Amino acid sequence: MSGINDREKAFENKFAHDEALKFKAEARRNKLLGLWAAEKLGKSGADADAYAKAVIRSDFEEPGDEDVFRKIRADFDAANIDQSDHQIRRTMDELMAQAREQVAKEG
Repeated sequence: MSGINDREKAFENKFAHDEALKFKAEARRNKLLGLWAAEKLGKSGADADAYAKAVIRSDFEEPGDEDVFRKIRADFDAANIDQSDHQIRRTMDELMAQAREQVAKEG
């Protein structure tokens, strides 16, 4: 019986670890995305950092990436920034890959 319990605990630990890495990668992607969008919006320094934090917070509205996408889309529309939905989503995907690499390197 203890072998089954040990195996079950190992699976639970791996799941928890994978979920923690996923959360870190998503938060990192959102920060990178926020900095990218801030640059497009003409923000720099502390304003860019504050905007990136706002993008990170926007991800807590609902599960998935749509809340983050909507924030960027709305902010670009309000500032008349010419970026298609496809360009924003492609950047989100590219930055997610970059964020995963960064989180994996951190261990």
